[in-house]
Amino acid sequence: MTLPTADFRSDTVTRPTPAMRAAMLHAAVGDDVYGDDPTVNALQSRLAADLGFEAGLFVASGTQSNLIALMAHCQRGDEYLVGADAHTYKYEGGGAAVLGSIQPQPIPQAADGTLPLEAVGAAIKPDDPHFARSRVLCLENTWHGKPLPLAYAPDARALCDERGLALHLDGARLFNAAVAQGVPVRTLVAPFHSVSVCLSKGLGAPVGSVLLGSAELIARGKRLKKLLGGGWRQAGMLAAAALHALDHHVERLADDHRRARVLAEGLAAIAGLAVETPQTNLVFVTVPEAALPRLRATLHEYGIIASVGGPRVRLATHLDIDDAAVARAVAAFSAAMR
Repeated sequence: MTLPTADFRSDTVTRPTPAMRAAMLHAAVGDDVYGDDPTVNALQSRLAADLGFEAGLFVASGTQSNLIALMAHCQRGDEYLVGADAHTYKYEGGGAAVLGSIQPQPIPQAADGTLPLEAVGAAIKPDDPHFARSRVLCLENTWHGKPLPLAYAPDARALCDERGLALHLDGARLFNAAVAQGVPVRTLVAPFHSVSVCLSKGLGAPVGSVLLGSAELIARGKRLKKLLGGGWRQAGMLAAAALHALDHHVERLADDHRRARVLAEGLAAIAGLAVETPQTNLVFVTVPEAALPRLRATLHEYGIIASVGGPRVRLATHLDIDDAAVARAVAAFSAAMR
């Protein structure tokens, strides 16, 4: 018997639910480049209002949203301060430098994903023609599945205000952080000048992120979106999926977090594995190097898809992972380690 596939690679692999597909099918659409797609406009207005910003901009991806934010905050020759293991620095193709002529200033992150503020302060350049101009501090929430500590962003904003920097958030899994910490998303983003809200991870929409900020910043962002090839037409079908996700897929993130804990507990009981306690929907397990080939083969036999590149393996729970899939993943790891 062929087992059904369970894909633990990322929460980006989710497929639209039947109800989401129905919402997409019946979406009112227009031409977003002209600004007259009603469903796109509704999504942008809703997220801006809900999270406390003046305006929003629906774009194709979190990478594009972060790039537009950095280019809107900065000019050529400016720099942004960012975690050395942050997505905007390490995993977005160097876009800020390549396309925006914006220099990154990476700072080693603490274990909880924060950038030590004393290190941030020391890295901010003086007003001197020898240096790039420090303009933006960029944070990420969640980072490796860890929500930023609640007190950290307000302290970071105070430093930015004191030193004349903007504060941007890559909110890749922002709603996971809010659900895990039991606080409104609006509270988490209040200290930031701009926020990129990803809709295609845990929320389960097929495409898109929304950049939030001041009306002035978003006006610059619209021009940059077009410049970067991000102008799209009847995007209301995609915005309808995002609106459905906001209505129906936020509270259920708690199910993903519960399943991540169950998965971690099951893996921790297997001799030879070292498992990090998950805070949201990402589970990290370290596997002995010698066991990796056997693990890859066994996961395939059990119908489990996972990215097993090196000893530290990341497993993501999401909309398409149920309790049976979690149990099967634990069984596969157990069989591989016997």
